Amino acid sequence: MPPLRSWSRLVPPVVLLLAAVAAGAAMLSPGVSTTAAPVTTVTVVNTFPHDRTSFCQGLVMLNGSILEGTGQYNRSKLRLVDLPTGKPTVDVALPGNIFGEGVTVWKNTILQLTWKNGYLLTYDSTTLQRTGSVQYRRIDRGLHEGWGITHDGTHLIISDGSSTLRFVDPETFRIVRRLRVKDGFRGVSKLNELEFVNGEILANVWYKDRIARIDPKSGRVLGWLDLQALRPASLRNDHEAVLNGIAWDAIGQRLFVTGKNWPTLLEISY
Repeated sequence: MPPLRSWSRLVPPVVLLLAAVAAGAAMLSPGVSTTAAPVTTVTVVNTFPHDRTSFCQGLVMLNGSILEGTGQYNRSKLRLVDLPTGKPTVDVALPGNIFGEGVTVWKNTILQLTWKNGYLLTYDSTTLQRTGSVQYRRIDRGLHEGWGITHDGTHLIISDGSSTLRFVDPETFRIVRRLRVKDGFRGVSKLNELEFVNGEILANVWYKDRIARIDPKSGRVLGWLDLQALRPASLRNDHEAVLNGIAWDAIGQRLFVTGKNWPTLLEISY
């Protein structure tokens, strides 16, 4: 048998490359997938009206009603919406210089992100009266934009348009950990509106008619929900009227979705 140095000269470089790739794959942690996640088509269970003037940035259930945060300067709002009629029962306008983003409810507090203003807003969940704000730099100096927010019962989970989700202590607002989201080997960026559903993070991806189902421990995309067929025909050519808004009714086990300026809010199953 020739010495190792001599033997390596006898093996074609491509064989050595393939061997190295195989060795690298063998070193992957158990349970880490190297293939793209499967895609599932959803079923529409029910349809409800949605205000077409609402540039939906965040959606969550609150005491049987829909709590919606909307965006755009001079038009951003926080509103409590009656599900059957789609009409707001409480409508709170944000100052004109604020661009509203995602919303969630932690205990008795509503949290609403702002896009580039550098802070999140807090409200009393009963009265929807503003109670304060928290600067992003207090959470993480690298957090410059707010996109989506939810919680897993222990930590807030915040997206900023990148492929990284931040887990945050809801009492101290200190960052606990960061989670990079991947579909196979590929990072998934433009993560937007979030919802925590049955142990998974559901995330809208900006300009995609799909929702990612994310493992909160590994960051792996477990699957995609294909909602392309749900996009309203009247908005097919509206570049900004994208899918955005996921709300989970834990009591009724119902999942709702909508989009920016969509005329409908849809209950779906998968």
